[in-house]
Amino acid sequence: MLILDIMLPEVDGLEICRTVRGQNSQIPILMLTAKSSELDRVLGLELGADDYMTKPFSTLELVARVKALLRRARISEEPARELKVVVFKDLSIDTENRRLFIRDKEVELTPKEFDLLHHFVTNPGRVFSRMQLLDKVWGYSYEGYHHTVNSHINRLRTKIENDPQEPQYILTRWGVGYEFATLE
Repeated sequence: MLILDIMLPEVDGLEICRTVRGQNSQIPILMLTAKSSELDRVLGLELGADDYMTKPFSTLELVARVKALLRRARISEEPARELKVVVFKDLSIDTENRRLFIRDKEVELTPKEFDLLHHFVTNPGRVFSRMQLLDKVWGYSYEGYHHTVNSHINRLRTKIENDPQEPQYILTRWGVGYEFATLE
C-alpha cells in the first residue's frame, strides 16, 4: 500500500500517484494531504488514488481506511467464490484474476474500479445509491464522499463504454443512483 501527500519536497504526490498507477494498477493508494478542496480530491481520485483523506485527520479513521484498502487488496488475491468469468455483451470479467477484457482486449482497471465493476455485475439490474456504493465497495459511509463514487464511475465508464455519454453498462437512475444493465 502507498500513502502519499500531495506536497512532497521534490516530486508532488499526484505525479507519484500517476506514475505508480501507470506501472501497477493493483497497489492500493491513499492520498493523505492538507489539500482539501473538492478539485484536489477529485484530481487525486482521477489520477488513480483509491481513497483521499485530508489533514487534520483522525488516527482511528486512517487505520480503518488502511485496513479497508488492504482487505480489498487481499480479497483480490483470494480465489473467487462465484462465477469465474462473467460475460455481458462485449465485456468479459475474470473475477478470479481480477481482469477485464473488452472484445478480447485487456483493459487495465485500478483495484477500486474493478471492485466497483464487480459489485455491479454481481448485482445486475439493482439500483444503488452513492451511499450504498460507498458502504459496499469502499467499506465506509460518509456523506462528504459522494464525489468519490461519481469520479470512479466516470473513470470506469471511460474505460468500458463505447460512448461514456450514452452508457450501455453502468446506467444512471436520476435521483436514485446507478445500476448495471440487466444481464440477458
